[in-house]
Amino acid sequence: MTQSVTMTTMSSVESTTIISTEFLDSPPRYVFIPVFYIIFFILGFISNLYVLFVLRCLHQAKAMGEIHIYMINLTIADLLFVCALPFWIDYYIREGDWVYGDVMCRVTGTFFFINTYGTILFLAAISINRCWALTRPLDAASSDHRIRGIIACVFIWAFIVAMSVPVLVSPGINEHRKNNMKILHCFEGYQNESKEKKKTLAVTHFLIIGLFFIVFLLIVICNILIARILICKNSPQSEIQSSRTQSKMPNLTSTFKRPTGVKRRALQMLLAVVGVFVLCFLPHHIVQGPWTLAVLEIVNYSKTTRKLLSDAHQITLVLMGLNCILDPVVYYFATGKFRGLIKTHITKLITFTQPHLNQPASPVWTLGGNQRSHRKPTKAGRQDQTPHTERSSVVIT
Repeated sequence: MTQSVTMTTMSSVESTTIISTEFLDSPPRYVFIPVFYIIFFILGFISNLYVLFVLRCLHQAKAMGEIHIYMINLTIADLLFVCALPFWIDYYIREGDWVYGDVMCRVTGTFFFINTYGTILFLAAISINRCWALTRPLDAASSDHRIRGIIACVFIWAFIVAMSVPVLVSPGINEHRKNNMKILHCFEGYQNESKEKKKTLAVTHFLIIGLFFIVFLLIVICNILIARILICKNSPQSEIQSSRTQSKMPNLTSTFKRPTGVKRRALQMLLAVVGVFVLCFLPHHIVQGPWTLAVLEIVNYSKTTRKLLSDAHQITLVLMGLNCILDPVVYYFATGKFRGLIKTHITKLITFTQPHLNQPASPVWTLGGNQRSHRKPTKAGRQDQTPHTERSSVVIT
């Protein structure tokens, strides 16, 4: 890229006006971003549709809890991003030339924004829900959890839509000339904007970054509290389940294993939520600030630094798109009902593909039946018959 400098010299006043037409680009993105976005589109579309199917089964079974309501809304936000991916794939294949008009540029940019910050807020809601259920189990159980989940989702969607309105109503196309050809960038190329608009864009970006770190701090605190409860002592729910199990089944093995399994799955959910934040969203919001200052030319970075920031920003965009296929992993560890349905579907799939593994052991059943019909009704015969009946029932089960 070249930078043209226009210099005007006057007899009385010598002034220099610099008009920058350089577009801070990262050419490698036109190779690796389409590949990753194609993978995200295929896996994200399949996995999120399957999640909606599982949640629909839970709804039909009247097993919809507050956390499942958050899952439905988070899945909808992921599907919005997945539906916009084909346009972004074509955009990067064309090396940053948008051909679908300004309206579609704004719509797909809005979907990207809604997915990013909808995911952040709904994952925060899931973390708060789990933290409240462990620290205040009686209060969490006494309130109407479904109404609470619906109200929380309404507020989250209202907040996200309000934040995305500027993205939707502002022009998204910026024209740039490359090799004497007109290139239309979508939400890129703000280097030639006025100083007032640059300041407005910078303030908006830094406000969003600040809000993200507030939510991230809240999630870290919630998950630290959850981990402390799970590691230091059995959670109230685990103790209740343990006491019920001990009263019904005095087997010591089952009594001690059940709380351990509950704690392990809860810790896995904790790691999944924090992992999605650290991997998908934290790098982008760390790089976003310096990158914004470089793109808007508010800070005069060196050419090498500008290039590094541009490359890092493109990598973080790919990492943010990864959340659409990682969110179902969080769902798996979030609730036992969701896990149970998935395991049931996997079992049915294995049964369908390998039916011979589930055939009953008919020879043993016939043997037991023959012995049962031909034995004499003596006391000794009854004693001999009992073990065979037990073995037959074990094989059938």
